[in-house]
Amino acid sequence: MLKYQFPAVKGIQAGKVYYICMVPLGLLGRIFSSDNNDVAPEHRAQRKLNELRIPEIRDYILDNRESYVFSALAASVDGNMNFVQSCTDSNTGLLEIDMDASFLINDGQHRKAAIEAAIAEDETLKSETISIVIYQDKGLVASQQMFTDLNKHAVTTSKSLNTLYESKDRVAIITKNIVNSIDFLRKYTDKEKDNLSKFSSNLFTLNTFYTANKRIVKIIGDDNKAETFILNFWKNVVVNMKEWNEMNKGELSKKSLREDYITTQGLIILALGRLCEYICQHPEINVDLALAGLRKIDWLRNNEECWMNRAIKPNGKINRNEQGIFLTYVQIKRLLSLPIGDEERKKELIMKG
Repeated sequence: MLKYQFPAVKGIQAGKVYYICMVPLGLLGRIFSSDNNDVAPEHRAQRKLNELRIPEIRDYILDNRESYVFSALAASVDGNMNFVQSCTDSNTGLLEIDMDASFLINDGQHRKAAIEAAIAEDETLKSETISIVIYQDKGLVASQQMFTDLNKHAVTTSKSLNTLYESKDRVAIITKNIVNSIDFLRKYTDKEKDNLSKFSSNLFTLNTFYTANKRIVKIIGDDNKAETFILNFWKNVVVNMKEWNEMNKGELSKKSLREDYITTQGLIILALGRLCEYICQHPEINVDLALAGLRKIDWLRNNEECWMNRAIKPNGKINRNEQGIFLTYVQIKRLLSLPIGDEERKKELIMKG
């Protein structure tokens, strides 16, 4: 019988033997059968493969060819396995698996599919390896339980924390530099959380500024020019947001700023990001003069004439969707006496019904 042989380390969990193996990336498509999404959930040991996730992970590999990192896959093997220990250590050696054995991914199916997609574009990846934690297959029920156990305690990191630790994404780098360069933003921007409680000492999240800056960075292209332009924009916003400065001086409570005004809402930051994009595309606009008009805007939540059915829903809640962001952006332009294009006006009318 022909066998696969993988360098492996043997371990014990819950009294059961498992192995950590080094497997060439080019072998993944051969040892793992294609996922069958047509099988009913109760007869599968995995979730359905989400095809939309694959291109993003594939591009991560290809764009970071010298530095991509993947955690181990977890798999169950239904077939004969034999561990051949090394001469020096009883827990290291070769794991031999019959080639007619069945391999089932318990955790990592999207990574595996993305690796295959990346290899299709760059065959040199085939010889690189990934670690796989291998367990003996104990049947469908055990495999379903294993999937649950592997995923039930997983906690997704916040987008803000991902941005903080990101060192390759140019938008993340520029955003961190800008937030750290503006005293007010550095003081009141939470770099770990995506959602702030009403008692938080912070007013904004790093992820909100990342999202607001993303479109402008792509338009400008050159990182130094993008950072200089966006930094100047947000400096002017901070200088001209009267309520922010009153709060910072102790003249307005943080509670009142949050509850009575809309200026700290993520919606406003994202709408201002749209404004930054617009000004970037119209170099004839003087940023300093245009944003000085922010001082005169009535940002009170109860200013229904300005914000109702734009930033505020009829039920009084903040309108956080794309429609709310766009309508608020257009209204800010109107209040700053900036021209509103025909397409923007048409889109505004359609959205407002």
